[in-house]
Parts: sequence; C-alpha cells; structure tokens
Amino acid sequence: MFFHVLTLFPEMIMEGLGTSILGRAMQKGCISAEAVNIRDYTTNKHQKVDDYTYGPGAGMLMQAQPVYDCVQAVLGQIAERREQTLHSENSGAELPEEAKKVRVVYVTPQGSVFDQKMAQEFAKEEDLVLLCGHYEGIDERVLEEVVTDYVSIGDYVLTGGELPAMVMVDAISRLVPGVLNNDESAVTDSFGNGLLEHPQYSRPQVWRDKEVPPVLLSGNHKLIEKWQLEESLKRTKERRPDLYEKWRAENDHC
Repeated sequence: MFFHVLTLFPEMIMEGLGTSILGRAMQKGCISAEAVNIRDYTTNKHQKVDDYTYGPGAGMLMQAQPVYDCVQAVLGQIAERREQTLHSENSGAELPEEAKKVRVVYVTPQGSVFDQKMAQEFAKEEDLVLLCGHYEGIDERVLEEVVTDYVSIGDYVLTGGELPAMVMVDAISRLVPGVLNNDESAVTDSFGNGLLEHPQYSRPQVWRDKEVPPVLLSGNHKLIEKWQLEESLKRTKERRPDLYEKWRAENDHC
C-alpha cells in the first residue's frame, strides 16, 4: 500500500513513520510512504503558501494554487505508476476508469471521526493521499475540487494535520498483510470485534503478589477464549458503555 502525505513539514512525517514497526514494514516493502512538500508547488518566488482570509477572522489560510498543483502532481505520478505496472503485466491493456480513482483525504476537525471500521476500509486501497492543513486550514475552493473524504481523529483542534495523518497511517498500516509479525494481532486488538481487548499478561507468573489468572495457564483454549470474551465484555461495559450497548444490540442472540 502506498501512502502519500501532502504537508508543509515533510521531515516531521518521515521521522515519525520511519521507526519501529512502520519503519520495518517500509523496509520489507509491505507499505510505502512519502511526504510531499506543498511548498514546492507554489508559484510565489518566496515560497509563500498562505494569505489572509476574506472577511472577519484571525489567522492565515493556505492558498488554493499550491495545494491544487501538489495534489495533481501526486495523482499524476500514481496514474503513471499504475499504467506502467499494468503494461508490464498485460502489454497493451488500458487502465479501467475505476482503477484510476484515488481517495484524497483531508485531515480536518470538521470530518467524520476516524475509527477502526474506517481504517479497515482505507486499508483496501492501493494508494491513499492524505492532505494536511495548517494555520486556519485550506481555501474551500480547492477542497471542493480535490478532496474525496473529510476525516477527523477527534473533537479537538491541533496545530496541523501532520499528527492526525500519522495516526491514520499507523492504524491503517497495521491492517496491511505482512506489516505485523502476527497478522492475527490486528484482528484480536481492541475494536477488532467491536469490543475493547481483554487484559494481557506476561512473565513472571507472580509480580508484586499479583498472579496471572489461572485460566491462562490451563492450556484449555476453549476455556481461555470464553474467559477472554467475558473480560472484553466486562472491560467494555466499564470503560466504553456506548460500545458495549452497540455490541449487545448486534449480538442479542448471545
């Protein structure tokens, strides 16, 4: 899977994504991530990308031209790569219109709230373009031209879209085959089945007089799975009653 993050701070993106599990996943070729500097596409000789807003209001707004040109350049590169791949696999074939479509996600507090279901949906894409705003945001006219999805990571405001974009890349990447050493981890994590994950324990068996639950030492997999579900339900009910009620409504036969 290919991630294309459009930003004014590319070094922030690459330093954040280039370590730990995601860094290893990129080295293995499971995912690819690039940070594209929007400033490189401005026609202003001073590389200015922002200006004052029309009407009342404080702060600066990212201008339409550099954002539009940056998005178009990235979409063009994606189309070219897909065409080359298609021709190498099937000489002379035309790329279907559906295959040319790329989702451009604008990271904004005004978007739909990002969750595990959305991460699963985005993980099916071959390419994902993430557009990071700054200052007071981006000129509405260019958003209307290029954006396919408006996504927020929560009901609060940050100084820019870089951190939310990295959060999304992390969550989505975990669902791409090969990224995790154990692909089952992505399925059993919190929200994988609509519930919070059950408690986890490691060695030593006793720590500060607290013992690992005996059921986990029993070797009885069916009994362990039953315990894990019961603990997930208990934890979800205590910490996220909204998720618990939703799970009950969808599993009322249980």
